[in-house]
Amino acid sequence: MTLQGQIVDIQNKRIYKGEITIEGGKIAAIEAKDHAIETYILPGFVDAHIHIESSMLVPSEFAKLAVTHGTVSTVSDPHEIANVLGVKGVAFMIENGKQTPFKFNFGAPSCVPATDFESAGASIDADAIKTLMANPDIKYLAEMMNYPGVLFDDAQVLEKIKWAKHYNKPVDGHAPGLKGEAITKYIAAGISTDHECFTYDEALEKLQKGMTVIIREGSAAKNFEALIDLLPEHFENMMFCSDDKHPDDLIVSHINALCARAVAKKMDLFNVLQVACINPVKHYNLDVGLLQKGDAADFIVVEDLKDFKTVTTYINGNAVFSEGVAHIKDVAFQNLNNFNTDPKTVQEFKYTSSAKKIRVIECLDGALVTNEIIADAVIENGNLVSNTENDVLKMTVVNRYQNQKPAIAFIKNFGLKEGAIASSVGHDSHNIIAVGATDAAICEAVNAIIDAKGGICAVKNDTVKTVALPVAGIMSDKDGYTIGKQYAALDAMAKTMGCTLNAPYMTLSFMALLVIPALKLSDKGLFNGTDFKFTPLEV
Repeated sequence: MTLQGQIVDIQNKRIYKGEITIEGGKIAAIEAKDHAIETYILPGFVDAHIHIESSMLVPSEFAKLAVTHGTVSTVSDPHEIANVLGVKGVAFMIENGKQTPFKFNFGAPSCVPATDFESAGASIDADAIKTLMANPDIKYLAEMMNYPGVLFDDAQVLEKIKWAKHYNKPVDGHAPGLKGEAITKYIAAGISTDHECFTYDEALEKLQKGMTVIIREGSAAKNFEALIDLLPEHFENMMFCSDDKHPDDLIVSHINALCARAVAKKMDLFNVLQVACINPVKHYNLDVGLLQKGDAADFIVVEDLKDFKTVTTYINGNAVFSEGVAHIKDVAFQNLNNFNTDPKTVQEFKYTSSAKKIRVIECLDGALVTNEIIADAVIENGNLVSNTENDVLKMTVVNRYQNQKPAIAFIKNFGLKEGAIASSVGHDSHNIIAVGATDAAICEAVNAIIDAKGGICAVKNDTVKTVALPVAGIMSDKDGYTIGKQYAALDAMAKTMGCTLNAPYMTLSFMALLVIPALKLSDKGLFNGTDFKFTPLEV
């Protein structure tokens, strides 16, 4: 097979009219050849860090959407499903992904559970990491979120890193806000990347100390604008990622959008494309072609080098997307799950108190970090309740793996004036997390999730809408367009209830992620992520 177009040779920084010859799934030849075709041929995009589970899609369904945007490969941390099902969950992701032509590259989850301060459905210790690292399907040790464990020489943490080094596989980092001597020690342990930088200065220090910085732009965490000005000088040591991408957003765009935004800022085209296409392949030693003779024929055809609208996506020489249609077959799979808690009563969400002040989680739109603020307590009949007037709402995390008393806290900036929203996508242990205007609405939302054995829902007056997520309680067994439409409808419903956040459910899902400061809630209680210890709700 031969294909003509404007060849974008990123590594040699040139564009020329040419023809590509494909034989046996590989590029047999690339030759300059005069023709009138104006579309551009370039290597496919790679998402350098993503949790496929956060798309609410199994890998085979994720692939159908990703290829429409010119993505041919991902570097995927399956720690979401691992926190629910352990190594069995990792195996599910690998096997499902293998049944598609898309090039998934899974890592071994390094922090399952993420901390000892929450209840997960499984654990992966250093011995399990040793076994995973020996597996050729495992490409790297996924994000080391337990940075305190690295800094304080935790034996299990260091053992996990040791096995990654033994098998000569990269170690991904997760160190939000870490600077100075702390980040120096973290890097010295062998950790090579970070996707959690949220300020220019933080990212610059990490780059200067030898880290590869991944610019993240997902559905909740958006760091592109803060970090993109580092690209012109540091493009050789940067990559793009989405980290967490909800299905409605994935339908619209992927890494292609970050390229378009960077080029719109007048950044050098070849530097931008090196970040998007070349650097992840080289850093993780991926089996993904880079549009060179002898490479796997993994490349894309785009209309222009401004918007990067994909015309055709090729993987191993086969068109997996063309004429507006993805050519990836359905994959049959079993719905694995781990859900074992009984319905709750309204009484269980009451919090008896006489406090005048309480600690409140202040969530920030477009960020995973939160602030700790102090607010006036509102008490009715001895029960701490939501204050919708001042937007200080009650929230809960409910253990989904066994019957336990719900943990209670309060949060600002969700903006709900009525009802409640809830989800069993609660990073990283995926317990049930909910926020609402009343205890009754919160209880109803939580019970809707329990009844579905996983999902996301909204409760407004007498209306309860649920999107079921029967695969581990975090993924759908439906296609991306169906789940994307259902998710968008719930998102819209939350906003009619007063929510002002851009991505209410994605933001909600991170309010139990203890490894990102400052204040979060686990099923065991309110947690200070800066000091890494529990803290009282009442002041």
